[in-house]
Amino acid sequence: MDADREAQSPQQEPPGEAGPYGAPSRDLAAGLAADVVLDRSADVGPAPELDETRALELLAGTPVGRVVYTLGALPAVLPVPFRVDEHGGVLFAVDAGSELVRAVDGAVTAFEADDVDDGDGTGWFVTVLGRAEVRPAEVAGGDGFAGPDPAVARTGPACEDRPTARSEVLIRIGPELVVGRRLAAGP
Repeated sequence: MDADREAQSPQQEPPGEAGPYGAPSRDLAAGLAADVVLDRSADVGPAPELDETRALELLAGTPVGRVVYTLGALPAVLPVPFRVDEHGGVLFAVDAGSELVRAVDGAVTAFEADDVDDGDGTGWFVTVLGRAEVRPAEVAGGDGFAGPDPAVARTGPACEDRPTARSEVLIRIGPELVVGRRLAAGP
């Protein structure tokens, strides 16, 4: 009977071995802090890693990124205009009554932005992982969290002169882990 169960149950790869699509298989907890690079062909190695400073510089020049969070135990992704503060935190404004606010306040949240050439597939991506904080949009100060003061933040192009509506709050994702990689030309 045990042999029948083993034959019917899906096989799991040991952590670190190749899984589907050539991606390393890792347990979920280790996967939060690990880079997973899809290997598209046998002769293409991992993408070159960007140092944290360069990754945040590239991120700061991008107009829109994607906040990645869980909603009702399911993954959710929302594109938002944002900026990067002087400490590497990602800031964006959303409606105070949105599901996003309830889902991310105090939770570990991811943020991703990229720039990929449509022609050859070269480019880069940056992911910031950290706890999200929600604060009223009226809060301003030198803590790098709120306010349009350019001395406080590296301002993303989409946020430079964006007025803040009264019903908005600011969300900041603290940079507990910053991963950036260059993308080589695709096959």
